[in-house]
Amino acid sequence: MKGLRKYLTPFAPDQSGAVSVLYELGGMLVICDAGGCTGNVCGFDEPRWFETRSAVFSAGLRDMDAIFGRDDRLVAKLADAAEKLDVTFAAVIGTPVPAVIGTDYRALERMLAKKTELPVLTVNTDGMELYDRGEEKAYLVLFGRFAGENVDVEPGNIEKTQTAESCDGKRNGKNEDVSVDIEDRPRVGIIGMTPQDVSDLKAAEKIQKLYADQGLRAVCYGMGDGLKEVKKASLTVKNVVVSPAALKAAQYLQKKFGTPYEIAYPLAPELVPEMDYRGKKILIVQQQVIANAVRKEIEKRTGEKEAITTATWFMRKEEILTDLNVDAADDISLKEEDDFISLVEKEGYDVIFADPCMERMIPGFEGVFIPLTHFAVSGKLNV
Repeated sequence: MKGLRKYLTPFAPDQSGAVSVLYELGGMLVICDAGGCTGNVCGFDEPRWFETRSAVFSAGLRDMDAIFGRDDRLVAKLADAAEKLDVTFAAVIGTPVPAVIGTDYRALERMLAKKTELPVLTVNTDGMELYDRGEEKAYLVLFGRFAGENVDVEPGNIEKTQTAESCDGKRNGKNEDVSVDIEDRPRVGIIGMTPQDVSDLKAAEKIQKLYADQGLRAVCYGMGDGLKEVKKASLTVKNVVVSPAALKAAQYLQKKFGTPYEIAYPLAPELVPEMDYRGKKILIVQQQVIANAVRKEIEKRTGEKEAITTATWFMRKEEILTDLNVDAADDISLKEEDDFISLVEKEGYDVIFADPCMERMIPGFEGVFIPLTHFAVSGKLNV
């Protein structure tokens, strides 16, 4: 039955994804709702809420406010809060209510900017799509507003420190001097780092250490690095896209500043346990970038192209398959629970990588099930 869920809980909507991108950037985030959407974000969809506070507010819309379009009340409440908080920007994030009444976000943005004298972002989410669409919109709004601000850089001139080709941290087989001040190291931007996508609150630290060992500085936008680094996005020598939701932002930065990008997940090796994968029929279920990064890691270990299928419940982009040289037939979308169940029954996989909550969906599976946690699916983190 279409839409019937017997095993999986509902996935996070787009407004949750938008909040996740902006959560650590030091802004005031106003979810334009009556209170329910904000409760879901803070209570379920944003695991950092229980460890790190952020200025997340509900607009507290009432029926009459929505019916009569009383945007002035929202503006007054936001301005009052801005006076009491030390924030660097304000963001208004859409939900089904403003979508239904046709809220003019551009006009709201101008009203708020004039009243608060803060940079104002508006993310036109409507609660009808999944978290990754909200992330995609938020990244574009964020970099479109702040990237390159107060930074003297000419579009296309990305050779201010070192070129991407010369900054892999090892030259002529010798390690670079990692004692160089972190600020002076070539910057590599990591786009797509949210708990929903990487399912590990320590992922940013791990990636930063990984690149530091190569003499580079990894800038994990929105997860470990704040708005200051977003403004310096033009100074990165390369961007690494770790989730499909980040691809458009990387393409935008490439067009604006000439910054090249690659699609990869640097921590893929730690997701693949040691075993013999040769000749095995394998299914990997995750967000598209991580799933294909695991595929590449397995094939790197075996030295051969294996019979591997990747699948995702979320955004799937053809550009990623082209970039990674993956056949479209080996990368599929899942919409219903029955899609996954029938796929496993039909194909007879030997190994399945998927979130642990999905194992109960296939009680008859006799192969090896390897946990590959995806917070967006189960609400559980990789610990």
